[in-house]
Amino acid sequence: MMLTEVTAVPTQALPVLQFRDHLRLGTGFADDGFEDALLETYLRAAIAAVEAWTGKALLARDFALEVQDWTGPEAQTFPVAPVSAVGSVALVAADGTPETVDPARYWLVEDTHVPALRGAAGYLPTIPFGGRARLAFTAGFGVEWGLVPQDLAHAVLMLAAYYYEYRHEARIGAERIPYGVSRLISSWRVVRLGRGAAR
Repeated sequence: MMLTEVTAVPTQALPVLQFRDHLRLGTGFADDGFEDALLETYLRAAIAAVEAWTGKALLARDFALEVQDWTGPEAQTFPVAPVSAVGSVALVAADGTPETVDPARYWLVEDTHVPALRGAAGYLPTIPFGGRARLAFTAGFGVEWGLVPQDLAHAVLMLAAYYYEYRHEARIGAERIPYGVSRLISSWRVVRLGRGAAR
């Protein structure tokens, strides 16, 4: 399985001003532009970490998923949630030739934690031997920061502030989750028990 982020989170969607207020930084200084660029770096790092820990896409954007086998013959779960739309499904032969699947042959099961693609006839189309399936889809709570659940949004600000505070100690991306952040994201974490299984 290979998940690719096709479109990045646009800068204008990031809560830079909220983060600045969270840190209680002043405004009106000559280096404001530089400071905002730095804050954006910490925000993006915090968003990436919270998304990795929870399996949730906070801000809506496009992804591509390639699999050699379906999760099960009747459904394919998505590794990120929530999924709002499936753009296309293609079956790619071993020689790389793609065949677009008729949208009437599948449908999206929307779920906050484990969205899935299901076959309209009770099963998904067969993936060619030696080939793969390619899914294009959109995932995220919305295109604006205000649409992100408040606990997840606050977790991002807290984690970004943690990165900012320890910016001279190269802790960005560390596996350790600060306690307050862990508490905020705990209800959003999915426990996977097997292929496609979740809490």
